[in-house]
Amino acid sequence: MVLPLNERSQTMAMMINADLCTACGDCEPECPTGAISPSKGVYAIDASKCTECEGSFDAPKCLELCFEDGCIIPAE
Repeated sequence: MVLPLNERSQTMAMMINADLCTACGDCEPECPTGAISPSKGVYAIDASKCTECEGSFDAPKCLELCFEDGCIIPAE
């Protein structure tokens, strides 16, 4: 079950390390909440939309797809 945004923990989100992002775009179309978009030549995850794919996949799909180690990490 996906919790409403006001009931989710602020830490329940992923983020993209801009220094490691190659801007391949593999993650954007796979995000079930549309939280990933281009930003300043790389990609970014909108933490207010990210659910870590809870209710859609067993694990964050972006993390599963990204070939760059350490690029996608839990938001702080």
